[in-house]
Amino acid sequence: MAPLADLDAYLRRIGLDPASAPSLEAVHRAHATTIPFENFESFSGRPVPLDAASLEDKLVRRRRGGYCFEHNLLLLAALESLGVDEVTPMLARVRIGPAGAARPLDHLLLRVVSDGATWLCDVGFGGGGLLDPVPFAEGGEIDQSGWRYRLVRDGAELVVQVFQDGAFTDLYGFVPEPVPHVDVEVSNWYTATYPSSPFVTGVFAGLRSPDRCVTLFVYEQAVLVERGVGEGSTIAEVGLDEVPALLAERFSIPDVSLGPDRRLVMGADPPDGRSRGRVS
Repeated sequence: MAPLADLDAYLRRIGLDPASAPSLEAVHRAHATTIPFENFESFSGRPVPLDAASLEDKLVRRRRGGYCFEHNLLLLAALESLGVDEVTPMLARVRIGPAGAARPLDHLLLRVVSDGATWLCDVGFGGGGLLDPVPFAEGGEIDQSGWRYRLVRDGAELVVQVFQDGAFTDLYGFVPEPVPHVDVEVSNWYTATYPSSPFVTGVFAGLRSPDRCVTLFVYEQAVLVERGVGEGSTIAEVGLDEVPALLAERFSIPDVSLGPDRRLVMGADPPDGRSRGRVS
């Protein structure tokens, strides 16, 4: 990744003072609690470019959100611009869903070496991911403002788990090996274009604060999942007509409308007029 063209603009975007020389922990938490998770590009049939200039334009200048590849590559470019020792991308398999189901490599995380310590960084897991970096090693529970995480081994994979609804739950598993950017591009292309990819067939949105995480899923129906720190999850169905206002008010995602075909649209429709993304 190229360094950011305007590091100060990125820091202001996540609410930090560029003159403050922010730490890795401060940048990670600020990013994770400021820039929303959303997949309107892939849902709308538009490309999802991963070069630093495109990510800066979308997530910083235009104040959009993105999904894991965009979030974590933007963070990678920012950390390199801040002069951390080493940032290495790795691909993971999301483990949410039926146990034992085959999963593609469709999530991106970062291994970061800073001041002699090695960390797992991930600001791109939607509403329920990490607030702060966690040590890149198997070990005990890590408390982040009341949210509990741990990193455990399962065969060749390391698995990130979160404590929710009374038990530790897998988020994703990964083999701790570096991946070249071309593999990240292929995984991004699959996630953004494969016809049955959940990032093509529906809308995800996520945003969190230190004490609450909120996620919206829109497929045949819209479902809002909300969890406060130390609380169980609440799940509520939402009328499709309510979704644009909900996205603006709860997720900082404006400019979404419901078209006459009951299809959610952000900005212009895909230029080739594809009907991808219809929800009803």
